[in-house]
Amino acid sequence: MQIREMKKSDYPAVTVIYEEGIITKNATFQTSSPSYAEWDQKYLPVCRLVALKEEQLVGFAALLPFSSMTSYRGVAELSIYVSNQSKKNGVGTMLMEEMIAASEKAGIWTLQSLVFPENTASIHLHEKFGFQLLCIHEKLGEMDGIFRDVALLERRSKKICYT
Repeated sequence: MQIREMKKSDYPAVTVIYEEGIITKNATFQTSSPSYAEWDQKYLPVCRLVALKEEQLVGFAALLPFSSMTSYRGVAELSIYVSNQSKKNGVGTMLMEEMIAASEKAGIWTLQSLVFPENTASIHLHEKFGFQLLCIHEKLGEMDGIFRDVALLERRSKKICYT
């Protein structure tokens, strides 16, 4: 298994994995993949990682800005996806390890994730890396006419000093 920085040429494989998540209805409220230009504008330019197994892209992780305010420059929302065929093979663990290291190197002191409570595998992965459940936002977003709860998980860096 190899983790490396994402390239623009990886995006078609990223969309395949993202769309697998869309189909589950337990990974995102989104109903389709954005264009690369939209995705590129939405995510931070740093900390875009892909997981490769035998040169096949099997997972990705990227960060969204929490806010445009300078005071929140070290806070980001984590997006992490693993292909259906590679679940339970350590891909998420490897991506999370690398993302935490990369995010701290980039000056990110707080990682947040919004996860459907039904997505227990994702919640367990986050907890394994020190994310704490801060709250359950009740009926936060609507999907297919049903309002869904969303768990807010957060991890504070132990390497970045808060002065």
